Order: sequence, then C-alpha cells, then structure tokens
Amino acid sequence: MFKATKRNKYIVYDDLSVPTDSQCIVRILKPRGSRLYEVVSPIGEQYLVSMPNRYRKMIWVKRGDYVLTDPIEEGDKVKGEIIKRLTEDNIKAYRTQNCWPAEFDKDSKKNDHLTEDDTGDDNDRDLFVNTNRERQRGDQETDSESDSSSNDTD
Repeated sequence: MFKATKRNKYIVYDDLSVPTDSQCIVRILKPRGSRLYEVVSPIGEQYLVSMPNRYRKMIWVKRGDYVLTDPIEEGDKVKGEIIKRLTEDNIKAYRTQNCWPAEFDKDSKKNDHLTEDDTGDDNDRDLFVNTNRERQRGDQETDSESDSSSNDTD
C-alpha cells in the first residue's frame, strides 16, 4: 500500500512500486468540495475521486497533478479513492518502467506546443488591467496633460 512519513511539513514517499492492475493513474481537473476531486483517466473518462481521512492533512493536490487511485466498487458518483500523489520522481520512475500512460504525454506535448506558439508582444493585451488603480508608468496622456496644465498656470 502507501507509506508516507512526515518530515518538516513535507511528504516523503518511500514507496516507488508499480501500480497494480486495479489501480489507475489519473490527472486532477478540479476540486469539487468535501475532499472530492474531478479527474480524467487516460482513456478520457471523467469521474469523481475522494481523499481518504488519513491523508487529508498530509497531502494537498491541485489542478493538473497526477494521482494514483484505487477503484471503489460501491460508489455511484465517486468511483475511486486517492492512494498517493505522484511527484516528479514517481513520474520519471513510472516512465522508465513503462507504467506511465502515453495519453498524458500527448496532453503535455500539446500544452508545450501552445506555449511556444503564443510567445509574442501581442499577448500583453490579454493581461488583466486593474481599473481601480491609477497607472504609474507608461500613461502618456495623463503626464502630458499635467505638464501642459502646469505650464499654462506659470
């Protein structure tokens, strides 16, 4: 099963074993509340998994993390239970042992390709602009208006 020790508020995974046939590697899509998470399997199926009570204060997961799940037979909506959160070392070990799903590699390559193509100056237009604060730099209109009004009063 899963063996974790807690040192200095970090989880150290002692177990790098290969997942069994019933266990599944999934990617977390979003939290659903009450320690439920919506995940996607390598075949594209979306379902809910739960975080067991024994890990709730030791393990934190976020969107995009990969976890190892164990199926729950009696669940209608919740179809699995999180066994462990996969770190980069776990993922590398699974890739060397050919246990890593190839579908997740394809997804990461698509995301890398998108970030390379989107590099450019025109992406600055998509950034959020806070309209509740005055602009500090780069506001040519307010600077020129204040300069002309101060020159008029002299």
